[in-house]
Amino acid sequence: MDKLKTVLSGQDSEDRGGLSEVAEAASLSWGTRIKGFIACFATGVLCSLLGTLLLWVPRKGLYLFVVFYTLGNIASIGSTIFLMGPVRQLKRMFEPTRLIATIMVLLCFALTLCSVFWWHKKGLALIFCILQSLALTWYSLSFIPFARDAVKKCFTVFLA
Repeated sequence: MDKLKTVLSGQDSEDRGGLSEVAEAASLSWGTRIKGFIACFATGVLCSLLGTLLLWVPRKGLYLFVVFYTLGNIASIGSTIFLMGPVRQLKRMFEPTRLIATIMVLLCFALTLCSVFWWHKKGLALIFCILQSLALTWYSLSFIPFARDAVKKCFTVFLA
């Protein structure tokens, strides 16, 4: 059926370059992409929940929490690579509409880990975990049309 579509559209299979054939052969089916997305997202949520449970472990609880919580958030963002592909995901992450949100998320990831392992400031690590969640939420809302505008409007109505 695909060959029929290419012939009818005027594209001959001989005109295709070797790179496009490799990309087509290496691409995942839609079902596999969905399964990969679900598995990676579920792993991210599980890591975040595990980190929250490990928060109450004596002495090393905060360290484990920060690591698992940050890895969980990274896995959750990484899960969308299965849906869009890595190149398209990176291009969309750094579009002007979500550039600041992307930088904030990545910065919060780094600052959370630095505050607990390098600076040894537990309170600061918890603050950065909260900021990490807020930045990730704002970043995620940037993919939904008009969602950030709706949130802004809700907060202005609530604060007014």
